[in-house]
Amino acid sequence: MSQLVVVVPCFNEAHRLDVEAFVEARHRHPHLRFLFVDDGSTDATGAVLARMAARDPDGLLCLTLPANRGKGEAVRQGLERAFALETDVVGYLDADLATPIDELVSMADALGDPEVLVVLGSRVALLGRDIRRSPWRHYTGRVFATLASLVLGLRVYDTQCGAKLFRNVEPLRAVFDRPFVSPWAFDVEILARLRQLERAGRTAPVERIVVEVPLRRWTDVRGSKVGLAGGVVAGLRLLQIWWRYRRPRASR
Repeated sequence: MSQLVVVVPCFNEAHRLDVEAFVEARHRHPHLRFLFVDDGSTDATGAVLARMAARDPDGLLCLTLPANRGKGEAVRQGLERAFALETDVVGYLDADLATPIDELVSMADALGDPEVLVVLGSRVALLGRDIRRSPWRHYTGRVFATLASLVLGLRVYDTQCGAKLFRNVEPLRAVFDRPFVSPWAFDVEILARLRQLERAGRTAPVERIVVEVPLRRWTDVRGSKVGLAGGVVAGLRLLQIWWRYRRPRASR
């Protein structure tokens, strides 16, 4: 089983972080390690993470940012740290465990194909799947996903699911070597940067190296930090992403 380091961005999660779920996951999956990124929390999140890390210093790691930078930057800095560890695969997962940990582990099966470099969790309400999402989040999510597909020129169903995996290889590390345009639409920008790498001849076509895996379970957890205003701003950021990455000359 490949070694996997999962980044968990945290901002004011002291009262809803399920510590035991992460501890138990380590027992079930010894190849799995978690890297919690405290994104400048103003509550007791730092203390909660410190106590958890003390229980398993090798598998429950912590990175503290001095000020709140937003989810995108917390994920980016966490992944940079994860890439530097001796691990085959890195990824990220929302702290509220809307995507269960076992689902993320199952997603790694898609990396059995050596051509696949990136795996995206996808919330598709199919028969036999338990996807619990409010109608508001579902329909606004579909509008956002449609716009993201147009911006990217990719037939991607779900860019915003907070469960993703990446092989620890160059050039994927270059995707995370600089801050993102948006703290919330950064998932779209990851794909835009992969398209850049394709244009520069550094990867195979994105349609071949990225796969979406429909999740078996996902639950809409209350307490989302993206409200209506944040959603509008994220939509505007899509235009900025399109402008920045639409031309081949922007390739790194």
